[in-house]
Amino acid sequence: MLDVRRLILLRDLAAHGTVTAVAELHGVTPSAVSQQLRLLEEETHTHLLERTGRSVRLTAAGHQLAEDTEHVLTALGRARNRLHATTGEPAGSLHFACFPSALAPVAAPLSKILEDAHENLRLHITEAEPETAVRLLLQRRADIALLYRYTNLATPPHPGVETYALRTDPLVAILRSDHPAADPERSPIDLRELAGAPWITAPPQTACGDAVLQACRLAGFTPQVRHTCTDFSAMIALAASSGYTVLIPHVAAALLPPTLAARPVRDHTLTRTIETAVGPGTALEPRIAACLTALRILSNSAADTAKSNAFQGSQRSVGKRTYSDTHRRDYEPACEQCRQLAPETNVGEWSSR
Repeated sequence: MLDVRRLILLRDLAAHGTVTAVAELHGVTPSAVSQQLRLLEEETHTHLLERTGRSVRLTAAGHQLAEDTEHVLTALGRARNRLHATTGEPAGSLHFACFPSALAPVAAPLSKILEDAHENLRLHITEAEPETAVRLLLQRRADIALLYRYTNLATPPHPGVETYALRTDPLVAILRSDHPAADPERSPIDLRELAGAPWITAPPQTACGDAVLQACRLAGFTPQVRHTCTDFSAMIALAASSGYTVLIPHVAAALLPPTLAARPVRDHTLTRTIETAVGPGTALEPRIAACLTALRILSNSAADTAKSNAFQGSQRSVGKRTYSDTHRRDYEPACEQCRQLAPETNVGEWSSR
């Protein structure tokens, strides 16, 4: 019988490329990872790794076993889901990793929905950018994560987790209300109109900073950056005091001071996709299925309430429905539906129904 923990290390080595990266992922030393991989080779009686100096790479047999490991983990997850489904109501701790700009508009109402609907379910929220959130999922320190990927950066899917698109979140230009381009009656802004203005951006080598810089360069200019910061609320405050141009995701622009206005931009690739992520084969576990359903309700509710305030409407009401109305009409049937779905059903199918 092969040790599943060692198989996971091999799978992660295939995905991340180095023993050091795998060790950081699991919070252990590189020597401990190397020892476990040697033991896996002894268990399988197969040469799984080619060692050259300090570097290692998988053999053909190693790549095949790493690929088969994904199927093994999925099967184990389905078995666990079937076992948990017999227990009925979602209960226990649920660890949710969420990127910073979605904490207030998404994580806060999510906590209320889940704990009001399921008194024995306790949500634990951790602030984490996507790379960290995925690492927490792979380490089994998070059960579900909210991620984003910028369209114009063509960021590839994260390996080792199952992701399901929740909604798109276009970037918008934050301008002084008296700026000529802030007129709500006019067409979306061409970035070239803002080429001569001072800018506030996220730092280089951050997803938002790189997405904005790339969009500006494709429009034919390099922005004149005066301030850099990662906090979208701070960007808004700086824009209010200075009048400098800011491009931030729509979900972060829900609450603006009256001196500022959010305007759409013409570049349709300047957007990010918000998605949920779970471990392989875990999506139908009652706790996780309930959370996925609640996230779908929050997303749909925001769209129904006001497209111009992504996610924000769900904090107040769902159309004319309150949290309890939403739970009775949509949430409880959806939870039951999750428990009844066949293991092979793709969560992406029911989350968009």
